[in-house]
Parts: sequence; structure tokens; C-alpha cells
Amino acid sequence: MPTLPRLAALVVVTTFLAPLPASALDPDLRAYSLGPTELGLCEKGTALASSDACKQKAEYYDKLTKTIEKSLQTALAKAPANVRPLLKRDQVWFDEIMLNAAETMLQSDDEAKDAFVSTLRRRETIMDSIAQGFGRPGVAGRWVNAFGSLTVAPQQGGYRLAIELAAVYGADDEQRRECKAIAEVKSGQGWLSGVILPDEAKPAKADGDKKSEPAKPVTIKMRRQGESLRVVLGDSEWFDEDRTDCQRMWQITGSYFADGKADAAAATDKADTAFVAPTFDCTRPESATDEEICADADLADNDQKLNRAWKALLPRLDDPTRRALSEDQRNWVKSQINQYPQFLHPAWEKQSYFMHFTVEGRNRLDRLQKERVALLEGFDDKRTGLVGVWLAYNAVLKVTPADDGGIKAQGWKWDQGDWKAGCEFEMKGKIADGKFVSDEKRKNPDTLERDHASLIVNRLDDAFAKKRDGSESDEEPKCRRNYHNSSTARLFPAKPSPDIDNLGRGSIR
Repeated sequence: MPTLPRLAALVVVTTFLAPLPASALDPDLRAYSLGPTELGLCEKGTALASSDACKQKAEYYDKLTKTIEKSLQTALAKAPANVRPLLKRDQVWFDEIMLNAAETMLQSDDEAKDAFVSTLRRRETIMDSIAQGFGRPGVAGRWVNAFGSLTVAPQQGGYRLAIELAAVYGADDEQRRECKAIAEVKSGQGWLSGVILPDEAKPAKADGDKKSEPAKPVTIKMRRQGESLRVVLGDSEWFDEDRTDCQRMWQITGSYFADGKADAAAATDKADTAFVAPTFDCTRPESATDEEICADADLADNDQKLNRAWKALLPRLDDPTRRALSEDQRNWVKSQINQYPQFLHPAWEKQSYFMHFTVEGRNRLDRLQKERVALLEGFDDKRTGLVGVWLAYNAVLKVTPADDGGIKAQGWKWDQGDWKAGCEFEMKGKIADGKFVSDEKRKNPDTLERDHASLIVNRLDDAFAKKRDGSESDEEPKCRRNYHNSSTARLFPAKPSPDIDNLGRGSIR
């Protein structure tokens, strides 16, 4: 490849990894920090607009929310530029919690109404403390966000974390996300890692009762990300019905902000306070996913690795493979933009979609990034034949030899965020003239064929899908949930990696 076209290709393809402009995004995908932060409890169309409190006692709502906004702006003025979007996001999340809680306020008793007002007043105090906390060293001390607080105390060999979260979305018990837990992490560079300790108030285990014993402890890690403290739960189960004080750990993962100046213990604490930056500007994130990548050192590092792997891979590929992979990368970037907001507010959780599933959203994004890095770093462009793992932005397939001398393949194709649009791949057959055709006796059998380094699955199904009308005379659809969906996919050769999903549909998408 001549030098100039090669350099031009590298310049062009890096844009496939860059965030899309906010103007091109749906409102639910845009960065939270791009929206308004003032809580409009009494605005037209809100649940409280017609309440006496909004009509006659503005000091309880309008005055309070304006005071909170003033305190927020003071804190933002003192915050570093790369942390301001995270603090604005935190305020928008607080607003979402309060607006949802307001929907039940008119029917609530006086105690609940008083608690609602107390929460607003407490937020003003918290914002004032955050404004004083920037520049605090280390990790020791109290840290806060929209969901609650985390107190970090030094102990021999590490730190003890006292977690106390209380996000109240409404009067109903099911709309409360409260958690009190203790964790311990060990000292180290970068992330400090440990586990959530067993619940001290947990009922004693009955003889022979093994169900009350968790399979493994929930891991936790924390580190500074500039002027915020990042806390992340491990990728495991976060619900334990035996935990009296914290059955749901969904919101422990998050960004916390220093609550006030350092006390004596925090003043002598030492920790790396560097901000690990991704490939884009964290002072102006465009999407909710961008904000989360900027919030988390691991996600930012994944973004850097992905960019390096992409630049290193492209010059090795022939022109047809480069074009095909570039198109797949464009689609993957769109998938990444969707990933975090879709799992933060999962629409399939019919009763709680309005809550913030911060641990799920972060961990799903982490896995999606790592899977893509594994493909690009382990791109098996020397592969011959069909056997191996194949991956695309919307499909995965594992092809293995069969006992009868043929091959078999399993996998699936998905539509990002649409759980009813999947197509399952399960085929078996022989290879003739370099092309696989399944043993099925039908007009539209499963097929696999190489196209340079890529693999095309069911090349003809696009045409068949357009002609299907759901009648009995139709060829049986490949995607059983919707006969119009096509199972045609173009995938790329991936070397084995623990970061590539082993056909486990629920673990990544």
C-alpha cells in the first residue's frame, strides 16, 4: 500500500472510534451533562404542578430547588473541567429520583412529604460540601453522590468502606433502593481491591441450609479518577435476599465526590489522583456512554487500547476486508453509544426501568469494549477454512469439526437492545468447493462462505426475508420471533480470548 493512501486511511478510520456528535443522537442517548440541571418540581406538566405546595408555599419547592441549583453552580465553578460533566450528571440523576418520587407525593402522608423536603435541603448542604472538597488528597474521608455516601477509613494494610445509600423513588417499598454495607480493600497502586463483608445482621444459617451461603463474595474496587472517587462492584450477582440492610447493591458502582475538606486522617492519606483519559475530550462528552467512559479508569483504558489495536490492525488487511471491517466498526461504535443508557435504565425491567442500574450499565459497557479489543488485537487474518470463532458487531458464531467429517456451527445474531429480534444459529453439514451448506433439505438452507478474511452467514436470507409474509407457504424463517428479520451476517476471525463471549447471549447484550 503506498505511503500516502496508508496514512490517509489511518486518519479516516480513527473517526470510526470517535463519539458521534450530540446533535445526531436520540435524547435518551445524549450526555446527561448536556441537559438542564435545575429541578423543576413545579413546572407545568409535573406531578406537583397543581399541588398546594407549588401554588401557595413556593419556599418548599421552587425556592429550595433554585438554592440547590445555585450551590451546584458554585461547585461546578470550583471543579476541574474533566469532572464537571460527572457532577452535572449526578445532579440530573438526583433530579430524576426526585421527580419520580414526586409522582406519589400528593397521595403521601405528612411524614413522607417532610422526608421529601428534607432530602431537598440535604442536597443543598451536600452541594456546598462538594464545593469545599476539591483538592482533597488520597481516598480517606467521606464521599457522596446522588444515591448516598461512602466513608473510607484507613486501617492496617488498606481501607474500610462504610457504604450507606438511600435512593427513594417513591412511597412504595419497592421504589426504595437502600443499602448499608461494609467492605475492605487492600492498599496498592491504581485500583484498591477487596470484598463486601458478610452482613452482620444476617440470620443464622439453619443446619443443612446451604442456600443462605452466597456462592462467592461480591468483589469491590475503588480508585481516584481525578477529583472523583470511582467505586466498582465485581461482575457477579448483586442481589442477596438474606442481606437485611442491603439486598440490592445496584447503585454502589458510581462516581463519588469529596464531602468537605480533609480531616486529620484524610490530610495524611496518599493515593494516585491522576485522571485516566480516553481518546476523546472528557470536558465535552457527547453521549451518556462517553460520560461513563470518562468516569471510569478501566473504561477509559479500554478506549485507548481499542484505538491502538484498530490503528495497528488496519494496515495488515487487504482492501475488501478493510472496507468490511470499517463498516462493522462504524456499527459497533453506534452499539457502544447505546450500551450504557440501555442497561442503566433497562426497558425490560417493567416495574423499575426508571431506576438507575449503575452497576449493570458499567459492567456491560466494560465487557462490550473488552470483547471488541480482543477481536482487533487477536484478528486472525491468517485463518484458512471455516473452523474457529467469528465475531461481528451484531453476531457471534463458533464453528467446530463434526464427528462425521463435516462441521457444525452455533451462535446467534442480535439487534442491540431488542431482546425479541435475535436469530439463533445452529447448523451442521459438509463443505464442498469451499462453501458450507447445511444438511437441511429446503430452498433456503443455512450457508457459510468465506469472503477474503470475513465469513458470510446465510448470504441469501436477506432476499428471502423481504419476501416472507407469514403464510404457511413461506420458507421457515431463520429468526423465529419475527419472520421479516434476516439472519444474514458478516463476521470476522477472532482468536480465542477470555474476553470474547462464548455464545452466552445474556452475558454481554
